[in-house]
Amino acid sequence: MSIWITASAENDFLSKAGQNDWTNEIASPEFVPVEQAYSLDVVIEEQRLLLNWTIRDGYYLYRDRFKFGSMDSSAVLAAPQFASGLVKWDEYFEKELEVYYQQTTVVLPFATEATRLSLEIESQGCADAGLCYPPYKQWLDIDLVNGIVEISSQPFTSPLSSPQASDNISDTASLPLALVLLFALAGGMILNLMPCVFPILSIKVLSFTMNHKTDRSRHIHGLVYTAGVVSSFVVIAIAMLSLRAAGESIGWGFQLQSPLFVIFLIYLFFVMGLGLSGYLEIGSSLMSMGQNSQNEEGLRSSFMTGVLATTVASPCTAPFMGPALGFAISQSASIAILVFAFLGLGMALPFILLAWIPGLTKRLPKPGPWMDVFKQFLAFPIYLTAVWLLWVAGRQTSIDVAAAVIIGLVLLVMGLWIWKLNSKPLTRLIAALTFAAALAVPVAAISESKVEPEFLTYSPELLADLRNDNQPVFINLTADWCITCLVNERVALSSEKVLGLMSDSGISYLKGDWTNSDPQITELLGRFNRSGVPLYLLYPRGQGEAEILPQILTESMVIDALNQAAK
Repeated sequence: MSIWITASAENDFLSKAGQNDWTNEIASPEFVPVEQAYSLDVVIEEQRLLLNWTIRDGYYLYRDRFKFGSMDSSAVLAAPQFASGLVKWDEYFEKELEVYYQQTTVVLPFATEATRLSLEIESQGCADAGLCYPPYKQWLDIDLVNGIVEISSQPFTSPLSSPQASDNISDTASLPLALVLLFALAGGMILNLMPCVFPILSIKVLSFTMNHKTDRSRHIHGLVYTAGVVSSFVVIAIAMLSLRAAGESIGWGFQLQSPLFVIFLIYLFFVMGLGLSGYLEIGSSLMSMGQNSQNEEGLRSSFMTGVLATTVASPCTAPFMGPALGFAISQSASIAILVFAFLGLGMALPFILLAWIPGLTKRLPKPGPWMDVFKQFLAFPIYLTAVWLLWVAGRQTSIDVAAAVIIGLVLLVMGLWIWKLNSKPLTRLIAALTFAAALAVPVAAISESKVEPEFLTYSPELLADLRNDNQPVFINLTADWCITCLVNERVALSSEKVLGLMSDSGISYLKGDWTNSDPQITELLGRFNRSGVPLYLLYPRGQGEAEILPQILTESMVIDALNQAAK
């Protein structure tokens, strides 16, 4: 179990961690402050910096959590060059990450005509005992002429440092309120042009063409739709402000940081796309104005369409939204809510104008077959948005979760097909169970806590070094497209007994990934007369020959083989 702490709670936590009355689960190791866990030394070599981190025993740094930024607009930083680290399964991020133990060096090329260089560096690491630090920022002031480097945990006030980064918030906060509200109104209007929202607004506009409503009916539905949009924006603002008050660092679209919400949006966009394509009638009332202006169901539909429009707009941002949102988070709660309300008003404004200005309604195209074709065309930006969100969900979690979402979508379509076969109770029950499975599959994929062994990437040189050190070695040659490999890893190679035995017996675990072509792995396969994966090799202690394990593994089989190799 990893314990994550915020920056504000770090000192308090670390002081308690050393007290005798702290719980055994936390206090058993004596954690050190972050600056003692990771010390930085800088070496200047012409047009590059060597950033040397010395890492305390039992602690490690994440490779993908390093960030480098110049505080001087005249300096240009090139892409950093990282050393190879250890690939391990991270319980918090629930995926394999590359980390550094003991020491690592990052080479950072730069170009500047100035005699000094000011940098901001961010890193993040954890302790094996279970404590994970928040991102740690350090500021460097480098005298390039004399080779003097000053490192601080606080930004330098030197005039050499660019004020632009530190003044962004204050500059935004100093904008006049009227200008910010104008930005919010314009940003909300532009949101309607985003692929997330445009199809919904288009369907609402088409409903004006299809239905001959009285002026009073259009006015009422326009106001109800606006109420749905504005109230949804206000709810988002209240939730965001509440979480920020609780110490969370969040902003617009914070709900997208939840993989479950992203998956919900994927399903929502997929169902909307099916509806627009004509394959699904569910939800048609939600995306229509309602046939009867006095019908309560029609008004409810208009309100919920406003809610739906705001929901699907959450993955999108528009020009002018940035200054407005930056201003909102630096003001009081009432001002922030007002800014968000104007965002919603701007998003609803095109529909308000259409509902209240009769001349605009008369300019709409006449009804005809083109409307159905246009509606079907609008499904494609919806599908593309779902694909993009699927990529987001995969990046947040893992490729396994992305695959589970695709399986869930297939089950959803299957359930719809079963539902339409007939109206018999048994058929409807099977369809309902299929729908439930469609929802359960991705949720189960996210919630499943998979244990992965720490492994080293296979290379002939590494294998030779380990063998020369008289260490037993287990080699797993696998590939992502190999189903047998994946089953073996889940059933046999990731069990607590197997992992514990490897660790206790000092058996080095090497993994060769043949998902893409790799000549070194191909050569090793050929040496053992194999043309494909999986291949499991177990070298015993000493200089004995490798034992080839069966292609179908069980936990007991692997444990027996490991015990023999460790002798």
